[in-house]
Amino acid sequence: MKHAVTAALALACAASHAQTQVKVYGVMDAGLVAEYGSPGGNRTGVTGGVASGSRLGFKGTEDLGGGLSANFVLESGINIDTGTSGQGGVLFGRQAWVGLAGAFGSVSAGRQLSPYYKVLRDVADPFADGLAGQAMNIIAGYRRIDNSVVYGTPKLAGWSAEVAYGAGEVPGGLAVNGTRKRVFSGTLNYAAGALAVSLGHHRREDALLPDHIGNTLLAARYRVGAVTAHAALVRARGLGGETSRDALLGLAYAAGPHRVLFSAIRHDDGSAAHRDASQFGVGYLYALSRRSDIYTAYGHIDNDNGAAFRVGNATDDGNGNAAFNLGFRHAF
Repeated sequence: MKHAVTAALALACAASHAQTQVKVYGVMDAGLVAEYGSPGGNRTGVTGGVASGSRLGFKGTEDLGGGLSANFVLESGINIDTGTSGQGGVLFGRQAWVGLAGAFGSVSAGRQLSPYYKVLRDVADPFADGLAGQAMNIIAGYRRIDNSVVYGTPKLAGWSAEVAYGAGEVPGGLAVNGTRKRVFSGTLNYAAGALAVSLGHHRREDALLPDHIGNTLLAARYRVGAVTAHAALVRARGLGGETSRDALLGLAYAAGPHRVLFSAIRHDDGSAAHRDASQFGVGYLYALSRRSDIYTAYGHIDNDNGAAFRVGNATDDGNGNAAFNLGFRHAF
């Protein structure tokens, strides 16, 4: 009898170990946004997702044995100011993917963040794609890829890479299906100690024309004590072959609950119109706890020769050439 009980307990533990571990998580962010210099005049309102997009997510991992695991993420965006769904009402518009991870690295399929975007957010931008000073006011980020397969290599001596392919899935003949709306995105990354350097490229075929857009990004981040320096260079190709260049310099200072952010971006348009622009942004965050903070930020863009860049935030493209933010964020 004793042996039978021991065997039953062992089987129960093994079954429990094999079960998928699911975590519910989220971010709730709401703030006051004041915009200046918009064509319709200045305006002030309450906006959701100013520093980070508000979300509710589910992620899980199952140990399959032999160093192999299965994992998934389902993440829904929320417009917390109105209670509606973000990303145009898509149920899991932020992320929806399933994958495998092991000694070979990781592979996943679904709606996913592009490797290029993750480098822009995590390495280049001290504002991490949020608040009025974010880099994506000027630099295109290409956040997500539908119908995508992503492969990430294991990290070796500080080096790693990530590549993504997004199937266009445009109805029509073979020639159209083979090219239209396809996406290629990839990064080569080095991270060791205080230094992180990444080279990224993102290319997307047009949905209607035999043409494409593409960005190449070189980004670096270096920490010295409480200060983190950020830098990036971007070369962009638009439809029709027009090119532009962007340069970013930024600093982040963290001490106790205090965090101060600053960045400056220069956009040089390669077309005959020379629609250049310059942006500077400054931000301050105060951590009330490990999961909650209050924030304020200001961003300003000078547009030249008819350029139309706007100061936005994590979930809003913005309407003017300057904006002030004040808000609260909680993660769980």
